[in-house]
Amino acid sequence: QVRLVESGGGLVQAGGSLRLSCAASSSTIFRINSMGWYRQAPGKERELVATVSSGGSTNYADSVRGRFTISRAGDSVFLHMGSLKPDDTAVYFCNGDIRTAIHNAREYWGQGTQVTVSP
Repeated sequence: QVRLVESGGGLVQAGGSLRLSCAASSSTIFRINSMGWYRQAPGKERELVATVSSGGSTNYADSVRGRFTISRAGDSVFLHMGSLKPDDTAVYFCNGDIRTAIHNAREYWGQGTQVTVSP
């Protein structure tokens, strides 16, 4: 019922910046409770990067705190990534806890966007 589409991934040098975008869409009325970004590096488990609630509260993984900023605007969520490190290399996934006209709140995931940081 809800589709999340990420964009903005790419290849950057260490110390550089990148902004990821995620747009939510649906054929039904929907309400976003919270949205977030997760990432998964090769051979590792998917991990939380940052989340933002409908009330605007945010939380960040310790590894990105002070370097990344998550924000919401309408039906989109953004992740500004600064001071990028090679360890930030991963596939980044958009996540949303979303209630629709026909479903209670549930999690939706985007397809992922690759971020590669060269040393």
